[in-house]
Amino acid sequence: MPVRRGSGKLTDAWLGANFWSRTGGPLMWRNYDPGVVRDELRVLAEHGLRQTRSFFYWPDFHPEPGRVDTAKVELFRDFLDAHRELGMGSIPTFIVGHMSGENWDPQWRADKDLYADVWLVGRQAWFIEKMVRALHEHPAVAGWLISNEMPIYGRRRGEPEAPTAQVTAWATLMVQAVRAGGGHQPVSLGDGAWGIEVTGEDNGYSIRETAELVDFVGPHVYQMETDRIRQHLAAAFACEMAAVAGKPVILEEFGLSSDFVSATNQAHHYRQQLHNSLLAGATGWLAWNNTDYDNLAHQDPYRHHPFEMHFGITTNTGEPKPPLLELREFARILDRVDFVNTRREDADAALVVTSYAERDYPVSNAADRALAVRTLRQGYVAAREASLPVAFSREEDGLDGDARLYLLPCVRQLLAPTWERLGEFADGGATVYLSFCSGEHGLHRAFWHAGLNEMFGVEHELAYGLVDPIVEDVIELEFVEDFGGIAAGEVLRFASGGNEHGRAFLPVTPRGAKVVAVDGHGRPALLRHRAGDGETVLCTYPLEYLAATRAAVNPEPTYRIYDALAREAGVRRPLVVDDPRVFTDTLVHADGRRFGWLVSQHAEEVTVSPVGDAERTVTLEPYGVRVFELFGEAT
Repeated sequence: MPVRRGSGKLTDAWLGANFWSRTGGPLMWRNYDPGVVRDELRVLAEHGLRQTRSFFYWPDFHPEPGRVDTAKVELFRDFLDAHRELGMGSIPTFIVGHMSGENWDPQWRADKDLYADVWLVGRQAWFIEKMVRALHEHPAVAGWLISNEMPIYGRRRGEPEAPTAQVTAWATLMVQAVRAGGGHQPVSLGDGAWGIEVTGEDNGYSIRETAELVDFVGPHVYQMETDRIRQHLAAAFACEMAAVAGKPVILEEFGLSSDFVSATNQAHHYRQQLHNSLLAGATGWLAWNNTDYDNLAHQDPYRHHPFEMHFGITTNTGEPKPPLLELREFARILDRVDFVNTRREDADAALVVTSYAERDYPVSNAADRALAVRTLRQGYVAAREASLPVAFSREEDGLDGDARLYLLPCVRQLLAPTWERLGEFADGGATVYLSFCSGEHGLHRAFWHAGLNEMFGVEHELAYGLVDPIVEDVIELEFVEDFGGIAAGEVLRFASGGNEHGRAFLPVTPRGAKVVAVDGHGRPALLRHRAGDGETVLCTYPLEYLAATRAAVNPEPTYRIYDALAREAGVRRPLVVDDPRVFTDTLVHADGRRFGWLVSQHAEEVTVSPVGDAERTVTLEPYGVRVFELFGEAT
């Protein structure tokens, strides 16, 4: 059986924008204008958007510890009425808190800890229950969010992150307050999904720990990269990682300031984030944000963060900007394929996520986690370039044994029983691929696998405490036999990179393994070893690590090896193009129809002929997307 991809959907596919009126940004409730709000919402609705994420600016709505400002609650009720008039819904956010580069306290907080001070935790829960009780019956309420990016707000600058136990206890009480107030709609935390399971960084928020509390997980993605393809896959990778909760993934915040990017590239960015995240399992999208704020230059936070004035998908006077036009086209595609009744196709290949990426084992550290996430992300890039759909198989959950191909991109740390399990998968007919990596620091440097030699049919020749440095700026791997679609005699070239610890190869002597490719010195670089009904494949160079350390590197030839591995392992790929700059994937409708996606990474127009479709030729505009019903058999 193939490996399942995806964690389900909410009843509706949310598509909308985070909302502050241009009358005041976070201070909109002091300057509320029902007519302006309706004009702003109307523009969104006319472009296919059906939800907003809205905010109870905490200092205004909760001015005293035991008092809610009922007048502002009535303004919010009118705001919800405006949504209903247009057939829209909203997801209110309670503890706000942090917003657009500044933290905003109610005057009475008095420096108390938002997680650990019992009285202040009680005040937050009281506020949430009161707001829900007042508004939960309104038909325009689509869901609830506890906070806005609470990791930035919960502790003062310079203080350590709150412990997971405190954060989880706080979150439990806040969600209970929603339910106590009568809230029956979906709820989540609004924390940005920046915790250890997604990023490798421990900020106290654990998706695993809070999974039973929430109905969806909401990544906030504003990543800035050094490589365009990695940039275009930023939200997609975050969504894949956030699926660890087993809950629907909503891309709760994403976007850009038009001060940072040209109009043309605004459109490209939105198009790429929307479609790539959809193919990565996202089931809802809320752009940041609805409008620009040119008239608020003298108001914080725009005074000291002026670029925050121009995250809007409309101008300050309501004209659509390129991002809103992309959202409109995306809405049309969601309708055309009947997205709510589709699912991702299952995958024959799995990217292995080491538990060291999300767990602080003894004598492992944050650098280990960071490296594991970076190399996994680069492996994900290579898989997308190879038209290779992959499921994320997490060691922490127990690896799924149904894949034909297991990819371990520079995975240097796994638990001993997991290595045994992977060996069993190979014995049972799977292909297990590993690329060597010695790590990025000197503590217990090298490879943490006691059975490397036996599993891969080699004898390594490492010297204790030393690495075998890669001295070349360009590594050449020459294939000495045919491998997948790579012919004997072909040479693949890889740019080197990394620090003195990671820029190293693994010297080996074959002991049963067959050499597939050698480096420029004739040393084994890629080896395959028969294991029962399957095989193991070892790359002695840290290809994914080297690429992850470089700017403007993708596409680079690792995708050729992934493509060859897929061919050799007999992996089913529903839609394939012979171009690493065109990503492919498919969705399956409940009625059996299959839809193919082509997402171009070309800066110019390109024409491709997908394998797996009935002799179709497709021309894509620069960074363009095409969606079509798919016919024919998968390759």
